Amino acid sequence: MDFLQANRVFLRVAELGSFTQAADQLALPKASVSAAVQQLEAQLGTRLLHRTTRRVQLTQDGLSYRERAQDLLADADELQTLFQAGEAAYTGRLRVDMSVGIARHIVVPRLPEFLAAHPHLELQLSSTDRRVDLVREGFDCVVRVGTLADSSLVARTLGRLRVLTVASPAYLAAHGVPESPDELDRHRLVGYTPLLGAKPEDFEYRAADGSLRTRAMPLSLVVDNSEAYMAACLAGLGLIQAPETGLAAALTRGDLVEVLPGFRADPMPVSLLYANRRQLPKRLQAFLRWLESVLKPHLV
Repeated sequence: MDFLQANRVFLRVAELGSFTQAADQLALPKASVSAAVQQLEAQLGTRLLHRTTRRVQLTQDGLSYRERAQDLLADADELQTLFQAGEAAYTGRLRVDMSVGIARHIVVPRLPEFLAAHPHLELQLSSTDRRVDLVREGFDCVVRVGTLADSSLVARTLGRLRVLTVASPAYLAAHGVPESPDELDRHRLVGYTPLLGAKPEDFEYRAADGSLRTRAMPLSLVVDNSEAYMAACLAGLGLIQAPETGLAAALTRGDLVEVLPGFRADPMPVSLLYANRRQLPKRLQAFLRWLESVLKPHLV
């Protein structure tokens, strides 16, 4: 069995967690599947799978190699269509990551049109509030909201997301509507941090003189994901500061109300990040063009 075939077998075993099930799906004898994985491990000089009588698990090296193997096979598939035109040129797997809010409110509702235009592509979408490691975790591209750290990745800034301060009508009825940041001492903030234990951001705003300022506020609750952040605000637990895109529907319904519109926080930059490769795969080029067109109307 050649190297590419052995990788296909390994990925199927890793996906199913079973040599027997992988053999059934691939229509191969179980002995051939086991031999292919052993051959691959021998070539790489490391163990990729832990085998017990009850289950098969990826080793740490296996976890790292799985992403590379998926990219290897996707690139091999693309090489076969390198000089083909039309839809045949767009095959393989795309693995992308973005925040929960952007995925839910902007990208996923528009995905049917992209996948209908490229039916031979397999899209793997990760939506998480943590910052993934694009290279180590095998992502083709990442949508990043906020200030970027220095890295070897290619970063393309698309625009900025407007940030609003909002609260529920019930909260404002109980605590009053603040007219200036000086009145925030009698209000409470829902804290957000992607890692519990870390200090949540203070309240941020632009003062009348144009300077960017922060203000420490009492916290009613600290959460580590955007869904809980929104739910806490809707439940009347305090003020939150969040991108307008995720708030628009609740504002329209009247479930949330913007406060301090004259003292907004700075808009948050939105960037596309991808690995610095001499030639981007056609499937990634197509997705980046589509993603940029979908995001731009929501940015300032």
